[in-house]
Amino acid sequence: MARPVAAAVGDIYHHLQLFLAHRDQDGTDRAFVVTADGQRHQLRTRQPAGLARALVTNYLMRPAERLQPLLRQQRLLDALSRPGPHGGSSRGRLGVDFGSISLCHVASGQTDATVEFAKGFAIWDLAPGHYILHAAGGTVIDLAGAPLSLDYGLTSLDRIAAAMDRRQKFIAASGPSLASEILASLDL
Repeated sequence: MARPVAAAVGDIYHHLQLFLAHRDQDGTDRAFVVTADGQRHQLRTRQPAGLARALVTNYLMRPAERLQPLLRQQRLLDALSRPGPHGGSSRGRLGVDFGSISLCHVASGQTDATVEFAKGFAIWDLAPGHYILHAAGGTVIDLAGAPLSLDYGLTSLDRIAAAMDRRQKFIAASGPSLASEILASLDL
């Protein structure tokens, strides 16, 4: 099929411990989370908040490579700081997340979006969470606004080796409208 048919991402230190996606016999992709008490819940992304009300995360572990580029995104910071549609204080937030689990957090509704525009994710950090978010109904786009394909082109050993050296910049969101709103606010 040239795309994932199953993925698993663990987060054993929290209540939501195992994020899973698989392709059913009927050809439908489904995503689930297993909690610390062994309960399994199907994941479906929720209606995306507008950017002014969104929790957007970023992998900020390396200050010079990731935090400083984020801090230069003045339009994004301004958009997150705007009052909500009904007035009142601003509700937009930035959070810290990491790797494939950041896309799983979007799939489970813990966050609204995650962005990676500085360094990019390696395929092993992006692909499992990308598939889980896809199966939950979310959106992943590149920084040109095009949807990222689940087909990573892993058709030969040479293509696999090349994919291991590539990094992908992206926006992952609960829906295409929020992804587009984030993209429009980035200074790329």
